[in-house]
Amino acid sequence: MLLNHEQYQSSFDEAMACVVQCEHCAEACMGQAEMVKCARMCLDTGDSCRTLATFMVRGSYFIAPLANACAEICDACAAECEKHNMEHCKKCAQACRTAANTYRQIASK
Repeated sequence: MLLNHEQYQSSFDEAMACVVQCEHCAEACMGQAEMVKCARMCLDTGDSCRTLATFMVRGSYFIAPLANACAEICDACAAECEKHNMEHCKKCAQACRTAANTYRQIASK
């Protein structure tokens, strides 16, 4: 029998992949005045995904509502990153889109 948190393993992996890409993107964008919004959105998104991953590990009762909020946050971050033609922004946007799709599936359960 699976423990509650084990059912979220692949979702956890996607959440952490999004965290990594958001952190890379934020770091690359920091210090560039025109990229402040992107960096801040990436930091916020990374934090929200990290929190959701922690909730998954715990098997929290609040995974679905947090997943719904994280999907919205990831979509907003992806939209911002897609405005920029840098490789790190493209990777971040893709990771955010992938995570958002997974989070919507979790939220609908």
